[in-house]
Amino acid sequence: MEDNDEDKNKTASTIIEMLKEAGVSTHSLEEKEHKFWDTQPMAHGEKGTELPEGPVVPDKKPEEIRQEPYNMPAGFEWSTVNITNQEEKMELYTLLANNYVEDDDSLFRFDYSQEFLEWALTPPGYSNDLLLGVRASKTKKLVAFISAIPANIKVQSTDQLKVVEINFLCVHKKLRAKRLAPVLIKEITRRVNQTGVFQAVYTAGVVLPVPVASARYYHRSLNPKKLVKVGFSRLNPRMTMARMVKLYKLPDQTRSNLVPMTKDHVDGVHHLLTTYLEKNFKLHVNFTAEDVAHWLLPRDKVINTYVLADNNDGAVTDMVSYYHLPSAILGLDDTLHAAYSYYNIATSMPLEDLMRDALILANRTGSDVFNALNLMENESILEELKFGKGDGNLQYYVYNWNAPSMKPADVGIVLL
Repeated sequence: MEDNDEDKNKTASTIIEMLKEAGVSTHSLEEKEHKFWDTQPMAHGEKGTELPEGPVVPDKKPEEIRQEPYNMPAGFEWSTVNITNQEEKMELYTLLANNYVEDDDSLFRFDYSQEFLEWALTPPGYSNDLLLGVRASKTKKLVAFISAIPANIKVQSTDQLKVVEINFLCVHKKLRAKRLAPVLIKEITRRVNQTGVFQAVYTAGVVLPVPVASARYYHRSLNPKKLVKVGFSRLNPRMTMARMVKLYKLPDQTRSNLVPMTKDHVDGVHHLLTTYLEKNFKLHVNFTAEDVAHWLLPRDKVINTYVLADNNDGAVTDMVSYYHLPSAILGLDDTLHAAYSYYNIATSMPLEDLMRDALILANRTGSDVFNALNLMENESILEELKFGKGDGNLQYYVYNWNAPSMKPADVGIVLL
């Protein structure tokens, strides 16, 4: 499959918007000088290698944390978003659907479903106070948003580190000149600090000071006719559409007897997943059983998880999961349906067979393309399963934390 711009949508979601709103040109991101990030508690340049593993800036004492919210520009006011309220959920969906990340050619824009947003923003321990919106004072219309959700991670030699995952930074297109994003960032940082958390994990499609790892997106065509029609893929000069359809055709039946995950599988999946992550990766989430139930139990058109259990003792031996993130096709009344690889573990079969079954299952659920990062063990199966390399890298960062860099195969965390 041809390289394409879809991964640019995914990888730039938070940082590109933040930099633009902070007044930093994104055309010079590869240069040594980073006007915005040079003010942040991150390792910078070669000096980062001289720092001991741990916080760049020590944790603040409660009395050192600003107590009052930052002032908004005239005409705007802070507003927390209750994502479980249907009206407010619809407001957030509308803001993102019309103003969130597009690819460089303005062909696609993420179209997170309302159900996806509720799933993404309500993990165990979440707080409405960290689902931070900005409203116009007169109309009360939601015009900007940023979120932080809690997580506990392992990073290098630190087994337990409380962090937040920052996501969905979005400012209405007509208000980009108001410089709301820098204030949003400062205010969400203040609120997170008040909870006693001083680190964050995030990803970006640009190189900033200093990535802890770099990965790449790969794309596996499921519906090649549609992908070529909408401009996601290209038909090579030596390739006909009939040959392309044949090339990417999948079997009708899976090789294994995978079944959808249920509540009865939660403890088994939790044991399988945590054992796998702890054994193999330098950066991963420390999932609780409650986390596993939230993030992996199937939700229609949001997350699919399938498991294989041992016939003798019922232990979960294998699992495969992917989430659904469609994009609106701008200029066409159509949607690009994309499945994104999440967490996959094969112990009773080759990983290649498990992931082939994932492709078959995703194809059944109407996905047009299956996307995967070359994290964890994915690198070993991408070529054989006919994934095409995307044209952008995804950088992993841990805010206010210095750690040695790692390879994609060392990373066991997938951020939405």
